[in-house]
Amino acid sequence: MTNSNTSSGYVPDGTILKQQAKRLRTHLTGSGQDISHAAALETVAHQYGYKDWNTLSAASLNQSEARAGTPDMSNHFQVGNWVKGAFMGKPFTGEILGVQLHVSGSYGLTIRFDEPVDVVEFESFSSMRSRVNVRVNGNGVSPKKRSDGTPYLVLH
Repeated sequence: MTNSNTSSGYVPDGTILKQQAKRLRTHLTGSGQDISHAAALETVAHQYGYKDWNTLSAASLNQSEARAGTPDMSNHFQVGNWVKGAFMGKPFTGEILGVQLHVSGSYGLTIRFDEPVDVVEFESFSSMRSRVNVRVNGNGVSPKKRSDGTPYLVLH
């Protein structure tokens, strides 16, 4: 965390930031520490390295405008959401069980597949996966790639 007016890191969309503040306030209230919504917003701003909510909000808007035209699926990365895509080149549908926002701006997702996915290409051998932990960017694409160059996971 810095005390400067700006931070050089990734800033999520304002809606996500407000959801984070709401979850923080709910958690603290449950622990017996009542804080206002404004205080929760200020705390989220400090966690991202900004001096206050207004500065963070402006940075979020600037980054959103810079990302305009690039499909951003990150608003769909919420626990309980249903997703579909391809894992190791195989189609799947499943439910998001866990989400982590990394400092780099990528997301760690835990996905439970509706039907297990065979991740092996050989006819004489199978390896079925029913759950994966994978890192994706805001577009739902894993930066890790298979030997043929396709991403491990792509969400549609």
